[in-house]
Amino acid sequence: MDTVLRSLFSSEEEELYILDCLSYFMIFMAVLTFLTLLFENVPYGRYSDRKYGFPVSVRVAWFIQELPALVVPLALVFWTASSKTGHLPNQLLIAMYFCHYVQRSLIYPCLIRGGKPTPFASFALAFVFCIYNGYLQVRYLSHYAEFPSDWVTHPCFITGSCLWLFGWIINLHSDHILRNLRAPGETGYKIPRGGMFEYVSGANFFGEIIEWGGFALAGFSVHSAAFAFFTCVVLSSRAVAHHKWYLSKFEDYPKSRKALVPCLF
Repeated sequence: MDTVLRSLFSSEEEELYILDCLSYFMIFMAVLTFLTLLFENVPYGRYSDRKYGFPVSVRVAWFIQELPALVVPLALVFWTASSKTGHLPNQLLIAMYFCHYVQRSLIYPCLIRGGKPTPFASFALAFVFCIYNGYLQVRYLSHYAEFPSDWVTHPCFITGSCLWLFGWIINLHSDHILRNLRAPGETGYKIPRGGMFEYVSGANFFGEIIEWGGFALAGFSVHSAAFAFFTCVVLSSRAVAHHKWYLSKFEDYPKSRKALVPCLF
């Protein structure tokens, strides 16, 4: 892996510059995505559309598209001279990242019940993003990120880590609620209830936004902030779309429930 990286970059300074550029490009793409999603829903799940390509089994799609977010970082940590992995802040941030993607790429696809096929375009874009972001986040943390010796006791790291854990738990619990909405053999949509779904329609999205926002605060870099911003743009749009869909689908949908932020939005 080091050989590959040396063939791509003439020096560590050049690679770090590229990592910075990739971060700013992700922010730029998040803005473009926000503008696009004002007129179009992300085409997967209940918004699947064949005009975005042939359908891919939802389990297969989730497994393959998320796998690079795990495999690429594993290669960077174990098959390169990852000089910063001996430092505690770097270790903890990398562990947060892996904790999410081990569950998302290896466990979550096996738990999916039913689900509409994913259009190939959505699948391909997610696959590319996971390669891009996996390299960006973990290469920076494993080889370049430098933190003060007392960073793990800094309020930003403590607060960010707590937010990450809070968001991760909400995300897992919300996914559990969604998976168990229907009894075996049942079809159709139901109103999710329990947990954060009592307050927002996009409880799973709310949890993941909080999770990566906490990660960005704990990591305190443009690289983690770009990821959190992109996540927020995509998932907030999906939460709003879900909220509107629920309101139009169910006459008895709770009127006090917000789209994404409890009591506010």
